[in-house]
Amino acid sequence: MMSKAWIPNICTSLNLVFGILAIFMMIMGGVKFGPLIDGPICILLALAADGLDGRLARYLGTANELGKEMDSLCDVVSFGTAPGVMSVLFTLSVVSMAAMKAGIPPANLQYFLYFSIAAGVIYAVCGMWRLARFNINAAVVHGYFMGLPIPAGGCIIATATMLIANLPFIPPMAVGYAAPVVVIILGLLMVSRIHYPDFKGTGERINVIALIISLLFALGVIYLCRSAFPFAVLFAIFSTYAVLGILNTIFNKIA
Repeated sequence: MMSKAWIPNICTSLNLVFGILAIFMMIMGGVKFGPLIDGPICILLALAADGLDGRLARYLGTANELGKEMDSLCDVVSFGTAPGVMSVLFTLSVVSMAAMKAGIPPANLQYFLYFSIAAGVIYAVCGMWRLARFNINAAVVHGYFMGLPIPAGGCIIATATMLIANLPFIPPMAVGYAAPVVVIILGLLMVSRIHYPDFKGTGERINVIALIISLLFALGVIYLCRSAFPFAVLFAIFSTYAVLGILNTIFNKIA
């Protein structure tokens, strides 16, 4: 009889398939809603597949080292490489629109293009380091994630892209200039020693003050971007998790 392990392995493979499709969507200019929507949708679908494979493996009792290695290899594409490429397209989209509105010649953006590419590369490399460290420390670190999980980092970039693409106004130039810096910060958060809750009930203590501030941050994001409400909610979910980890680690050390 065929092993039941093929069932979660298919979900793991779908993670990679959607990650590759996200890159293709951005290269091709999208197939339905444009690259800034179709690409992020593929990354969110990769997240769904990534969450399903582990649950199926545990439910079926088929978790093994092969599945773990496959999962990491897929994650580095779907949540490392694809968002790194997406961040460049996202940044250039915001800056170019703002530049045209302000009458700034595109040639003046040449060096900023190089910086945005460097930021995307740094993010992807940090994602690879994050996954390698996770695999090595899997038997040691329990109850929390050391550093921002790479799926969360990738989905922050994906949902930010969707949000900006659906705002009814052109974001200011400052947003485009800040984007590569934020992408680099996300990369550094992934390789940091900040403790991120895994919400399984037995891990990192959730500080009440950190939680309240994080929830206020989420509400602020949703309010400011309420004109693109569904996309604002998606971005708020993932970005708030990144903020919660930082604040929770700080307040737990102080307390």
